[in-house]
Amino acid sequence: MMAVRFLKIAALYLVAGMTLGAYMGATENFTLAPVHAHVNLLGFMIPTLIGLIGLVRPAVLETRLATVFFWLYQITVPVSMLALAWMLIGHRSIAPVVGIFSGGMWLAALLYAINLWMTLSHTPKNSP
Repeated sequence: MMAVRFLKIAALYLVAGMTLGAYMGATENFTLAPVHAHVNLLGFMIPTLIGLIGLVRPAVLETRLATVFFWLYQITVPVSMLALAWMLIGHRSIAPVVGIFSGGMWLAALLYAINLWMTLSHTPKNSP
């Protein structure tokens, strides 16, 4: 079930984001604060919300478009977070990679929105 996949992945990002936050606090080096914030938002919060929506309305995550969105999102988020971290520690030449993969995340969000809109538009009115 795709909803469960989203929730399990979200849990991994929660641990990763909190680990990074704890590391930054312990070392008092907050250079990677933008990565920490994005890992928590893009890695934990968004997949959690999508997973919960999928539990309430399973049809939303049972389409081919949902599968495309899932894989595009799961590829672009970690790559863009790693590239952003690399850029923030001083390797500015990787900025185009951050931009390209951020564009991929935007495309994934667009696909999700289209899929959600189309799926909910075709759901019977008496469904939850």
